[in-house]
Amino acid sequence: MEQPVLVFDGQCGFCMRALGWLHRLDRKHRIETVPYQRPGVPESIGATPSECEQSLQWRGPDSARLEGAAAVNAAFGTAVGTSLPLALYRRSAGLQERLYRLVADNRRRLPGVSPWCARHPEDCAGGSGPSCGVRT
Repeated sequence: MEQPVLVFDGQCGFCMRALGWLHRLDRKHRIETVPYQRPGVPESIGATPSECEQSLQWRGPDSARLEGAAAVNAAFGTAVGTSLPLALYRRSAGLQERLYRLVADNRRRLPGVSPWCARHPEDCAGGSGPSCGVRT
């Protein structure tokens, strides 16, 4: 089994703030997080750069790929060591996906921290896509 991977938008300050919360929960370092702008990352999980730009991507230890709210639930459950978030997701997928899309579409307006690509430009050489505004 491979280590789970969460692929995020490295140009998004809100995404970085959310990853900070996830890293605090992931005390056993179960999840690898990488920006989709790093060359080869989208292809390594079977996604396109466009799919990664639109939604958070997850490749689980079984190599299954999830996106959007399903990816959030998988990452949260893995970080805390329970399958309950995905069980809840199965019961409320429609609502969660609508809420995820609302947040994702407005992430540039939400408070964030310095984006990954601003701090590590060498890691984002292959990236494209809109830059998220940074507000603290």
